[in-house]
Amino acid sequence: MNNTFIIAEAGVNHNGSLDTALQLIDAAVNAGADAVKFQTFKGEKLVSRFASKAEYQTRNTDNAESQLEMIKKLELDEKQHMVLAKYCQKCGIEFMSTPFDLDSVDFLANTVNVARLKIPSGEITNGPILLSFAQTGKPLILSTGMSTLDEVETALRVLAFGFINSGEKPSMEGFKKAYSSNEGQAFLKEKVSLLHCTSEYPAPFDEVNLKAMDTLKNKFSLPVGYSDHTMGIAVPIAAVARGALIIEKHFTLDRNLPGPDHKASLEPDELQQMVNSIRQIELALGNGIKQPSASELKNKDVARKSLVAIKDIKRGDLFLEDSIAAKRPGNGISPVYYWNILGKVATRDFSKDELVEL
Repeated sequence: MNNTFIIAEAGVNHNGSLDTALQLIDAAVNAGADAVKFQTFKGEKLVSRFASKAEYQTRNTDNAESQLEMIKKLELDEKQHMVLAKYCQKCGIEFMSTPFDLDSVDFLANTVNVARLKIPSGEITNGPILLSFAQTGKPLILSTGMSTLDEVETALRVLAFGFINSGEKPSMEGFKKAYSSNEGQAFLKEKVSLLHCTSEYPAPFDEVNLKAMDTLKNKFSLPVGYSDHTMGIAVPIAAVARGALIIEKHFTLDRNLPGPDHKASLEPDELQQMVNSIRQIELALGNGIKQPSASELKNKDVARKSLVAIKDIKRGDLFLEDSIAAKRPGNGISPVYYWNILGKVATRDFSKDELVEL
């Protein structure tokens, strides 16, 4: 059984094309990912006409267009979402999408009926949408890019309040009370996973700070994972070795395609290599018990040594430093007992290189 839930993040790398989105699903299936994730939004509800682009978006898209104009080109409508969800079901991979507005949360939770919802890093301070996420009752994955521990805790307070869904009017005091309650904590432990993330595209290796994943786990006692924006596959593999239970990684059909996220994404063969490597790491992690493995046992006698005669020894002779030593094979008396054997009397003749016996 796989321990790591691997999300192939298609995001907006379909460039608004349903055919490309379907091809991305095929690539995720072929790579062996557990889920393929898109993004669900209405441009006007996500971005104001005054919003500027992020530096990486400016670098990878038309400088003349606004963020709103760029975003609108990357929308998928509800009908296209349903096509993608049904295709995922047919292919045996989980369909996921990240909603960026209240209507999209409702659509994914209640119309598409996704198994879980992903909260993006940019929404971690958006109280109203956090509340709507929790009120769906769905399992949630919360990305924590750009955030402090206090901001993560505040978001979890809102989620706890929403899960309890008592009908009480939302307030900071109510959020705090819900988070501190046994019921709120039980909901969080049942429903919420946290992803450490560095929200830069691509993320510099010296700003990844994988140890912060441990900090999240120790602080909140919730399952943790890692959403990766670095180049290549080394960091997500390292994250799994460090205990990540979820890995999310952007991928594209071709890094040279136009669009904001392609340049920092894996191509299909790299995605498959990442998945295969993670599955190998899962096997390699083992159960933590220090004992010889099944494959090692057959090599033990070959690799280890035993006490042997290094010259002919006659019956009645004493075993001395100049007559016995450690040599392979290892199926005789262990050399750890060398000092116990010294001075003992040989009970029979031994020829050179013969295993010593008492």
